[in-house]
Amino acid sequence: MFEYNKICEELLALLPGRTKKIVSRRFGLFNKERETLEFIGKEYNITRERVRQIGKDGVRQIKKKVGDYKEVFSFFDKEIDKFGGLKKEDSFVNILNKNNECENCIVFLLNISNSLSRISENENYYSLWIKEKDSLKKAQKEIEKVVKRLKKENKLLSFSELLEKADVPEDFLYSYLEISKRVVQNKEGLFGINIWPEINPKGIKDKAYLIFKKAGKPLHFREVSSSLGKNANPQTTHNELIKDSRFVLVGRGVYALREWGYMPGEVKEVIREILKKEGALDKKDIIIQVERQRIVKKNTIIQNLSNKKYFIRTPDGKYTVA
Repeated sequence: MFEYNKICEELLALLPGRTKKIVSRRFGLFNKERETLEFIGKEYNITRERVRQIGKDGVRQIKKKVGDYKEVFSFFDKEIDKFGGLKKEDSFVNILNKNNECENCIVFLLNISNSLSRISENENYYSLWIKEKDSLKKAQKEIEKVVKRLKKENKLLSFSELLEKADVPEDFLYSYLEISKRVVQNKEGLFGINIWPEINPKGIKDKAYLIFKKAGKPLHFREVSSSLGKNANPQTTHNELIKDSRFVLVGRGVYALREWGYMPGEVKEVIREILKKEGALDKKDIIIQVERQRIVKKNTIIQNLSNKKYFIRTPDGKYTVA
């Protein structure tokens, strides 16, 4: 590996005194914090724009000497090629910084490279370094494929599952996904779209949704409240579950996810939907199907069936919708 600190010292030695200090302070070299144009300008009694010009001129002078350090910049190029010609900035710096040197020194050297370019963070991507413009186009194309697949399957997927249908090598795909703000990896290592509650839960309702998904079964609202943490209020949790159409009340205080096939509504409404779908059924079959939907006593189901406003008996003893 290379002594990045030493290389930076040698390059800065080529500059006049003030220019050397301004470049060093702007990039936060040698384990120091980066300083703003305004802060440096006040100390030298010059404008922010003048500080920017001096720093830019210093970098321009240093870039003339890049050829003296071909091995370093060739190493940078070879490393970024391993990841499809682009890499998220902090990840790339970590890869290059195996000797635990000044990270800002590495960033400085990347900035004076003649073959690498930095793309600043925006609404779609994190800050990254690229070797060629086509690298980002390829990444965008692969990310869009992943987004379409996630939307189609409507569930979180592991990296290995995404890799199965990718047209690029493993390291390329991971590098592409790493720069994306749209496709995000959760704490369990699964990938999803950034607005999904499984990825970015907002408030009690989304967090409760994740608790149900993890449990995979109906839960009492007090169980949900307990899983939310000691600061969660059971009644508030109950109220939030009532208001959200993703949850269905299936028993006294017990909820399930609608996506599991549970029907919303009172028992009589559940019976009605079953009969609309299945046609006339005998009492035994109705009870079996309702018990799959609700945690209720058989007598409650029978009492609802006796409501002639909603249900009538056929000549063969079955029940149908009135």
